Amino acid sequence: MMRLPEPVKNLVDELSELPSIGPRQAVRLAFYLIAQGQNSIQELAQNLSDLKKIKTCERCFFIHQNPDSLCDICRDPKRDNSVIMVVEKETDLISLENTGKFKGRYLILGPIPKIGLLEDWQKLRLQSLKAFVQKNLGGKAKEIILAFNPTASGDFNTGLISKELVELTEKISRLGRGLPTGGEVEFADDETLGGALDSRR
Repeated sequence: MMRLPEPVKNLVDELSELPSIGPRQAVRLAFYLIAQGQNSIQELAQNLSDLKKIKTCERCFFIHQNPDSLCDICRDPKRDNSVIMVVEKETDLISLENTGKFKGRYLILGPIPKIGLLEDWQKLRLQSLKAFVQKNLGGKAKEIILAFNPTASGDFNTGLISKELVELTEKISRLGRGLPTGGEVEFADDETLGGALDSRR
């Protein structure tokens, strides 16, 4: 097997750890970056270094760069804190937020394993939501929306998380079936997501 220079090999190893990137694609990406020249490489290195400044919101766990501990959504006084949407991924939050239809707050739970057992850090996130509801909403949210993918796994996870949160809210709902069964929240267009929000049940 052909040996690559050590810096290239190290980059390939790092890139191949990224989601959906295999070893061959990592090699292609590494050579693409090299071909862009020193200035582009330096700019990319600076942008990667700047990621160290990114924080995680202590309330919803989305990213931000604010001086305090809350993201822009959680700091917004116009948001309805009594309506909470639980999503798996940051990209799900972005897709739903881009519809402009949801005015509540979020909780990013993280990808739920197919076996339905939450990781310890996910249990802590649910505990933080429970603590927020107890402290700020008198023990009951108006509505908790479970915005999981409309798949068999998503249906199972909805049932699992519902049991955890049922005592904390007047109503538990999920996105309507404007989303195709087997689809993913992250990749749905704004109009489809907006319809799913409007028809939640």
